[in-house]
Amino acid sequence: MILEYHKVNDTDQDDPYTVPVQDFCGQLDYLQQHGYETISLLDFMKAAKGKANLPKKAVVLTFDDGYIDNYTELLPVLEEKKAKATVFMVTNYIGTEGYLTWQQLHDMQKRGIEIGSHTANHDPLTPMTPERIEDEIGLSKLLLEWNGIHPVFFFSYPNGIYNDEAIAALKKNQYLAAVTGHSGINTFATNPYLLQRLNIPRPRMGLLEFKVRLFKANLFTRLGILQHSN
Repeated sequence: MILEYHKVNDTDQDDPYTVPVQDFCGQLDYLQQHGYETISLLDFMKAAKGKANLPKKAVVLTFDDGYIDNYTELLPVLEEKKAKATVFMVTNYIGTEGYLTWQQLHDMQKRGIEIGSHTANHDPLTPMTPERIEDEIGLSKLLLEWNGIHPVFFFSYPNGIYNDEAIAALKKNQYLAAVTGHSGINTFATNPYLLQRLNIPRPRMGLLEFKVRLFKANLFTRLGILQHSN
């Protein structure tokens, strides 16, 4: 199971993409109490190729865009809970107001956070020409690696949408996998460039809403229903 987050803080109180710190801690506690263990996307891919074993109930925590609170608020919680996570960075946002700096990204990686690409500019890929798609996917990876973020194997589609040209560009640029906006549970048979994620927005009903979202994702997966996260 892969969970999709954006921000974790107590400041952006009206932002639907922000999960308050206490709520996020409660969600992690719930997962741990019910036997889930956090893994990285690299852990998942190694296991899919038979080179590693996964815990019985594995979960990947992912964070899109690269907001500064991923360093100031999220990272201390993850370390306290001994949890892994993946941050997908929009490379042209690095060092701008409200977003992670290169120094913070390097420190996060040293402290066990997996860093992936979320394109160069966060524009939806599907309306683009193949050449522009190649730029967004290839140059973002190149910029991260040129600046010492190694390796960059994973990608998050802006707005969760993709096409064949995007998948081809990912393969060409040696990404191993990518996450979409579809909600569901992945298996080793899932196309690695079409991994499903469960979106976790700002809770309106506390932990109950989190539990319901987990239940729905498992149910829809069993029924074979493909749903876009919201």
